Amino acid sequence: MKYILVTGVAGFIGSKVAECLIKDGYNVVGIDNLSTGKLSVVPAEVFFIESDACANDLQEKLEPFHFDAILHIAGQSSAEVSYSDPVYDLKSNVESTLFLLNYAVIKNIKNFVYASSATVYGAQDNPIFLSEEVTPDPISFYAVGKLASERYLKLFTNEHGISTVALRLFNVYGPGQNLDNSNQGMASIFLAQAIRDKKFLVKGSANRFRDFVYIDDVVDVFIKSMLIKEPSFHIYNVSTGIKTTVGELLEYIRINLPFDIEIEFKGSTRGDITGQSGSFDKLKKDLQMFNMVTFGVGIKRMVDWALSVEKK
Repeated sequence: MKYILVTGVAGFIGSKVAECLIKDGYNVVGIDNLSTGKLSVVPAEVFFIESDACANDLQEKLEPFHFDAILHIAGQSSAEVSYSDPVYDLKSNVESTLFLLNYAVIKNIKNFVYASSATVYGAQDNPIFLSEEVTPDPISFYAVGKLASERYLKLFTNEHGISTVALRLFNVYGPGQNLDNSNQGMASIFLAQAIRDKKFLVKGSANRFRDFVYIDDVVDVFIKSMLIKEPSFHIYNVSTGIKTTVGELLEYIRINLPFDIEIEFKGSTRGDITGQSGSFDKLKKDLQMFNMVTFGVGIKRMVDWALSVEKK
């Protein structure tokens, strides 16, 4: 059986990716420092290592294994937090990538998939249906770090013949997202507010918009990206091409709840953008991603899940 290394395995995306890999017959070794992740969501079959993804002793801990691929999903994932501690953001999102790429070279691991972010595009003049060819213009420490990691991937492909893939994730959502993290996941932040406080606290305009991608589709992209064989560097938008405004998101949540919700608008979020949606043409062409879950269906599943777990 093949071994896959998954970082951020106690997080929303990492735990779901690990679960899918196990169902597909892979052995999974998972790394997480549990700063925001939860050990309870890590599949029981995962060989779990509590560690930063660039800890000095990590390579020693991984010595018993030979990996066919690395899926680097761990990292500080809030633009707002990156402003309060940019050095931690750099270590978490860039140093960890460089460490793992060097490890891949040392251990002759030929496939490396990285969880990048749509924030690398920044505030574009035309932010709708952004293609991977658009020149990035990051406006937060977090986005700068993600773009730097993408550049490292390309360098390692050119220098060492590794197949590297940077997945520019737009707004991922779905059942299992951390309702306790108020700095990550627009859908989960508002959903937690609605269920726990019966109130939406909106920082910024209701006309801001995002491209929401359902977790099952995101997992599918990670697995397909891992299977690219040629020594090449790829960037993929993980998006749907559909823009959903904050106001529409709140309404989708509200209509699926059995109680009324107040709305309060207050302040803004540093490093935020008006909106963006991504072209998924390359995703369809290269990875055969069709029939992605629509937002209406996905958000209902998420609300139903959240109501069930909050009752416990």
